[in-house]
Amino acid sequence: MMLATSVRMVAQFLVVVAVALVVSCGNDDSGPLITVGAGDSVESAVLAEIYAGALARTGARTAVESRLGGRSDHLAALDAGRVDVVGEHTGALLAHLDEHAADRLPAKVASALSAALPEGLLVSDIADGADLRPRVLLTEQAAARDNVRSVDDLAPRCGELTVGVASAPGLLPLPAGLDRVIGCDFAATAAFPDSAALRRALLDGQIQVGLLTGPPELAPGATGGLAALSDDDYALRAENVLPLFRKGLLDQRQIKKLNYVAGELRTEDLAVMIRRVRDDGAAPGEVARAWLDEHAL
Repeated sequence: MMLATSVRMVAQFLVVVAVALVVSCGNDDSGPLITVGAGDSVESAVLAEIYAGALARTGARTAVESRLGGRSDHLAALDAGRVDVVGEHTGALLAHLDEHAADRLPAKVASALSAALPEGLLVSDIADGADLRPRVLLTEQAAARDNVRSVDDLAPRCGELTVGVASAPGLLPLPAGLDRVIGCDFAATAAFPDSAALRRALLDGQIQVGLLTGPPELAPGATGGLAALSDDDYALRAENVLPLFRKGLLDQRQIKKLNYVAGELRTEDLAVMIRRVRDDGAAPGEVARAWLDEHAL
């Protein structure tokens, strides 16, 4: 009889727990839907899935609206209330909002961006470790021969050199002018269709300097034999990843979750995820979920 009583008590307890869970899920389901917008780039799709997945793990209802177009399009969707959150870059977003802004260092760009945001929009922490600004490239041979390790080392010679420019595959495009290297007025500029063509032109001596509009990790096979110059003084404006969202929608717990994401996200992580989607055909949601799991987010 004691055993039967214990079984009944356990069964009653499990029923109570099950009811509580149903009520809890029902409350989550009735909460506001947070829609994360993604533009046409692979990077935008990956960031949208990371933010949506992270917010969902706070109990929020989330959805991703994809293929919104370029920067102007997904910002218009945010402004119209069609989406609630989008992934962005500090420097490019600042240039979009204030074309006269001169700040270049990460903290100053982030501060200027916060001041330039329209009423009703907010940002959380920037991902200090996710640095997507353009990179200046030389051949390893030229860098060693001329003892050039940084953009500062290159600056006195820029007027004698031709620079080639290529877009980093998969990234949100930069606004016009953000691929300019401050302090380097090159003798001539040539455009190339991709990073592989840029590499060939450097190795063949057609150009002396390369400018890739993003980190070399996005195209590792196309930068063999090339050296990326350091840019500690930010001759190229900071381009750190961050979420942009509508004011009053996210609670403090959810904003804190986005800050945790910012603290963990690294250039190499994002490049690997972009390449998996772009080159291997992986689903953005799958690579985002795996990254969130790996970082216990």
